[in-house]
Amino acid sequence: MRAEGDSDGPITGINVTPLVDVVLVVLIIFMATAPMIARRAIRVEVPKVSQSSRAATDALAVALNGKHELTLSGKPTTLDELKNILSAAIAARPDQAVTLSADKALPYGDVAELLDAVRAAGIRKVGLEVRRK
Repeated sequence: MRAEGDSDGPITGINVTPLVDVVLVVLIIFMATAPMIARRAIRVEVPKVSQSSRAATDALAVALNGKHELTLSGKPTTLDELKNILSAAIAARPDQAVTLSADKALPYGDVAELLDAVRAAGIRKVGLEVRRK
């Protein structure tokens, strides 16, 4: 006696398990590389110096490009929003560090204004991103 649904014909079902495995691996790769991609989402031409040291890896990245577009960790923001976010960050973690990336074509006053805003938020550990010559 044959069970209902049994047949000697070809298998017509698709096994999606390998597809799900591949999709999950690709998703994990994207999640692991997203912070690196977001950090370079805004193009900033930083100045070159002969002496520099490594910045803290857990520092928040603040960038200001030549078009005066401000970002925090790759996400567009305004100066007021930046102050609020940094104030909340310093409340949660008093030793929070910030790395500033400013385009070398920007006037010194614009960089000083950004640095002042970061200091006003309570951040005491501030670094400037530069390239070695």
